[in-house]
Amino acid sequence: MSLVDDFRALHRGRAPGDPLVLPGPWDAASARVFVDAGFPALATPSAGVAASLGYADGEVPPDEMFAAVARIVRSVSGAVPVSADIEDGYGLPPKELVERLLETGAVGCNLEDSSNANGALKDPREQAEWLAEVRSVAGGAVFLNARVDTFIKGVSDPGRAIERARLYVAAGADCVYPIGAPQEVLPELRAGIKGPINVGAGPASGSALRELGALGATRITFGPGLQIRATEALREIAAGLG
Repeated sequence: MSLVDDFRALHRGRAPGDPLVLPGPWDAASARVFVDAGFPALATPSAGVAASLGYADGEVPPDEMFAAVARIVRSVSGAVPVSADIEDGYGLPPKELVERLLETGAVGCNLEDSSNANGALKDPREQAEWLAEVRSVAGGAVFLNARVDTFIKGVSDPGRAIERARLYVAAGADCVYPIGAPQEVLPELRAGIKGPINVGAGPASGSALRELGALGATRITFGPGLQIRATEALREIAAGLG
C-alpha cells in the first residue's frame, strides 16, 4: 500500500478507547524523535511550525510553510505518513494547493473553515464547495481533515458544529476536526457525525488519551502543545547554565 493508503487504514476500525495518536513535529529533529518513539504517523501543527520559523501563528508565508513541511517529510524518509496543517489554504486555487502539498511528500492536510485574513467563520456551504474542489483535484492522493472552528469562535452549540461537519463529510472530507470542542460534548458529536473525528488535546498520559477515544475521538492531535512543552524544557535547561 502507499503511504496515503496506510494513513487512511490507521483511521479505520478503531475500537473506542483506542484513538490514533498523532504527535505534531515542528521541525526535522522533532519528527525523527516521534518516529523513533514508534508513532505510526505524524501531523504537523501550523502554530508549532510558525514558532520554529520565527513567526506568529497564521503569519507564515506559504512558501516557507510548504518548505518546512518538506523538510519534516524528508527527515523521516518515508518511514511514516505525514499530514500537514496548511491553515485555510492560503487563498490558493485547489489545483495549486494540492500540487504544492503533494510536492512536499505529505499525504494529508488540515484545512480550517475560518479565514486567516480576518478570523471570521466561512460560510459552511461555500467551504463545502471548496473542499469538494480540493477533493476532486486530489482524488485519493490526499487525506483531507476538515477543521470546524465554531467552538473557538464562540459558537457553543454542538449542533452548529455537526451541521458543518456533515457538509464537509458529504463534500469528501476523510475526517473532521471540531477544534476546541469541550470534552462533555464529544459523545454528541460522535453520534451526529459520520466518519473519523479529530480531537485536540494537550500533552497527556496514555490513559487520558484513551478516555478521549472512549468519548468519541478517532484520532488525537496536539496543536503546538508539544512544541510549547519542549520550549519550556529548553528554557529550564538554559536557566541552569547560568
